[in-house]
Amino acid sequence: MAPVRPLLRRDQLANALAQDLAGESLIDYSAGMFLAAPRRTGKSTFLNNDLIPECIRRGWRPVYVDLWSDRDAAPAQLISGAIGTALARTAKKAGIEKINLLRTLSWDFTRPHLPAGTTLAQALSVLHQVSGQMVVLIIDEAQHALNSEDGLNAMFALKAARDHLNRGDGPDGLRLVFTGSSRDKLANLVLKSKQPFFGATITPFPLLGREYVEFITGLWNQRLADSNQFKVEDLAYAFDLVGRRPEMLNKLLAEVSVGLGEAGNLGDLLRTGALNHQAGVWSDYESAWNELSPLQQAVLEVMAERTLGRHPFSPFTEQTLIDIRRKLEQAQAEVNANTPNVQKALDALRDKELVWKANRGEYALEDASMAEWLARDKAVAGRR
Repeated sequence: MAPVRPLLRRDQLANALAQDLAGESLIDYSAGMFLAAPRRTGKSTFLNNDLIPECIRRGWRPVYVDLWSDRDAAPAQLISGAIGTALARTAKKAGIEKINLLRTLSWDFTRPHLPAGTTLAQALSVLHQVSGQMVVLIIDEAQHALNSEDGLNAMFALKAARDHLNRGDGPDGLRLVFTGSSRDKLANLVLKSKQPFFGATITPFPLLGREYVEFITGLWNQRLADSNQFKVEDLAYAFDLVGRRPEMLNKLLAEVSVGLGEAGNLGDLLRTGALNHQAGVWSDYESAWNELSPLQQAVLEVMAERTLGRHPFSPFTEQTLIDIRRKLEQAQAEVNANTPNVQKALDALRDKELVWKANRGEYALEDASMAEWLARDKAVAGRR
């Protein structure tokens, strides 16, 4: 039997989001639900272990697609592949082998892929018909669709499918759920009138909190002697230090358990710096930062301030250039912030995978958590 990893069930959150999707609350997610949270904070785990089971419990047909898992594949291909697989399984369960669609398209459900020329709207419509259920299409790390024209076209195709299946002359047939590790990137689907889901809102995905800390404390303490137990408050402090990332927290606890000290001393070890608690979260940022030119640092710092303030970064406006020049002056570096140089700096930051550019030219931090690190680093430097 395969080992089962202990998981904290977030049934209450799954139920609340499902109520929002169903229209049972004051929030209307018929246009699409967009959930943003930093990477490695538990989004995918929640989707697969909590939200999808809740959708099934409510009689919906969930379809899950992860655009991060295969970034070399075209987003449209990944989405159509997931829908095709869902169709094949649903049709087999219903005893259906083939149908004719629009008189010109024969659909063989024994093959887990869509016929050539099939649109995403057609595929989702057929899945809705065959299953007799509302389809909930979940696109994990949806911002990767913006890296190509193919991906952006897939997003517009999903909008067309949504409009087709939710026309108001019957029960809605489709809900769309998008997640992203960057609020700024995800916002490129909703903020402007030319974007596919203009008018939809970005919802912060609730990070794991006290309940998770207590759960993990209990799991670890089961393995330790009664005289050598972790304290919930120490784990809560550690969890905040690593950005509420479960994997990083467990690395910290493992570091203690292999001989750095007693479990009860975790808090002291953290506070005195004996544990390298920043190794997984902050030190990579620091190393990358130290390799940047003054202009690249200035551009990145202004981007970080825009990110924390939830303002878009427009690199070539007069105000942005003024802000970048001010950063250079503060660093006592050459004030060389003109449009061509800023463009070169952005290109270099993209090559270093610190900055991301959408297919239509918008820029954002590759990892929004870097903005938090930079703000903390500058605050510490200001106190020295």
